[in-house]
Amino acid sequence: MQDNGTKEKSTHIVENLMGYIDTRIDIIRLEIQEKLKASFVGITHGVLLGLVGFMCLIFVNIFLGLLLNHLLDSTFWGFGIIALVYVVLLVILVVGLDKKMFQGMADKTFDNTIYKTDKREKTI
Repeated sequence: MQDNGTKEKSTHIVENLMGYIDTRIDIIRLEIQEKLKASFVGITHGVLLGLVGFMCLIFVNIFLGLLLNHLLDSTFWGFGIIALVYVVLLVILVVGLDKKMFQGMADKTFDNTIYKTDKREKTI
C-alpha cells in the first residue's frame, strides 16, 4: 500500500507533467502563429513586388516598342521586334534550360532551413 506522501508526490508529478505539456503546446502554437504571420507578410510583399515589377516590365516594353516604331518610322515593327525578343527568350527557356539547374538552386536555397530557424535548444 502507498502512504499519503507517495500519493501526493505522484499527484504532484502528474500535475507538473500536465503543466509542462500544456506549456509546450502553447509554445508550439505561438511558434506556428509566428511562422504564419511571417509567411503572410512574405507572401503579401512578394505578390505586391511581383505586381509592381510586372507593371514596370509592361510599360518599359510599350515604351521600347513605341521608341523603335518612331526610329524605324513604322507603326508596328517596333512591337514586332520586342515580341521577337520574347519569342527567342521563350525558345531558349523551353529548349535550352534544364529543370535540374532550377532544382539545384532550390536545393541550395532551402537546404536545412527548418533546422536553422528552430530556436529551441536541442538535446542529444
